[in-house]
Amino acid sequence: MGGWRQRGRKARYVNQGDLLVNRDGVHARKCRRAGRAGVRAPIVARRDRNGFGAKGAQEGGDVRSESLEGKPAAVSRLGGTKQAGEIRERWSWVEPTVWTDRMLTALEEGVKGGKWYSLMDKVSALANLRSAWRKVRASGGAPGVDHQTIEMFERQREENLEKLSRTLREGSYRPQAIRRRWIPKPGSREKRPLGIPTVRDRVAETALLHVLGPIFEKEFAPQSYGFRPKRGCKDALRRVDHLLKRGQTWVVDVDIKSYFDTIPHEGLMKRVEERVADGRVLELLRAYLRQSVMETAKDWSPEEGTPQGAVISPLLANIYLNPLDQWMSRREEGMVRYADDFVLLCESQAKAEGTLEQVRRWMNEAGLTLHPEKTRIVDATKPGGFDFLGYHFERGMKWPRRRSLAKMKDLIRAKTKRNNGHRLKVIISGVNRTMVGWFGYFKHSHRTTFPNLDGWVRMRLRSILRKRHHR
Repeated sequence: MGGWRQRGRKARYVNQGDLLVNRDGVHARKCRRAGRAGVRAPIVARRDRNGFGAKGAQEGGDVRSESLEGKPAAVSRLGGTKQAGEIRERWSWVEPTVWTDRMLTALEEGVKGGKWYSLMDKVSALANLRSAWRKVRASGGAPGVDHQTIEMFERQREENLEKLSRTLREGSYRPQAIRRRWIPKPGSREKRPLGIPTVRDRVAETALLHVLGPIFEKEFAPQSYGFRPKRGCKDALRRVDHLLKRGQTWVVDVDIKSYFDTIPHEGLMKRVEERVADGRVLELLRAYLRQSVMETAKDWSPEEGTPQGAVISPLLANIYLNPLDQWMSRREEGMVRYADDFVLLCESQAKAEGTLEQVRRWMNEAGLTLHPEKTRIVDATKPGGFDFLGYHFERGMKWPRRRSLAKMKDLIRAKTKRNNGHRLKVIISGVNRTMVGWFGYFKHSHRTTFPNLDGWVRMRLRSILRKRHHR
């Protein structure tokens, strides 16, 4: 049972339910905090005569004090806990070692001045770096200019991560040069540059992405789908389908010329500074933008752009185009963007021409250039159509664009050469792995797409049998 305790001149009533019992049967001190402005009420520990399990007062376990008479009751924490759980569920993709419930609440409610301070300690935290390392290890990839592989970094993982954490905290961290390789564009004779950072730099960039990603994700417009959590190509394609069926069939097919290589550094940093005020984080971003590029025996520093292949590049690319997204969203235009590839769907040719002119003007002011040949206006209800994210849209239908089909056939040809020495069962298994993944993406194509493709694959397999049977 509860009882009155005398402390000085004030009498306090103690409920049995407010006391915890230790292994010796002695009640330990328990403090309750009610709401953000609640009062901590200390209880003097005492031995309970009734032993463990004895029932106390049935007022819900509240601690009463005569000195608090007349004050309003504190708000229960249950509502706050439920709200925190809902926020955590909405941001389930964030890095938990960085984003606590308190930070997520501040993210949703907004921080003072709209800017975030003191972020470098979160970037350099060992728990964050360990999580970043696991993602880098899972992604694999080639070594950078230091020739250190994933396996080599793994052998001295803790030492490497502790050193990286220390240099980030002290401000002595400097990213190494990026190794540049040129890779072919699918279905094109052109090649595009690919930057390969060192393993250490990839870990640091991933840790930085854990911190900055949610801050800017909250700002991004809904019509942007590229390199964002819980969004992807299929979401963008569904949006295009919806707008076409709604009658917005005049399409502005936009292509930004060498977007990743031409992003102005100063303009990009100004947009980052609108939300981030930690000078060390800003200086780290500038160091990544100024990273030297090593190509064969040459070594040079870029004056603009962000390297394709760097972990942080997709986020920076989205940050720079976000004002355009927001502007188009306010105009209620049918915009669908995936990285630097986007389309504008309008109801009439005149509106499409006016929208294109405004976008071209915005690009010029932002230091970017539209590709003169690839940017065009098309009527999706007539022959010709347009390509977007691997699909070709035309006259209310869609199917794989020519480059996507050619790339898939090249993969099948490599696996079905007539002089292939593997058993036919092994060859078919390899073909199926390619076809299942390809079909998973293009299964929404027009029904005439697959019979012809199926016949072509069977022909490739029959040619192997004819070769082996000398027929």
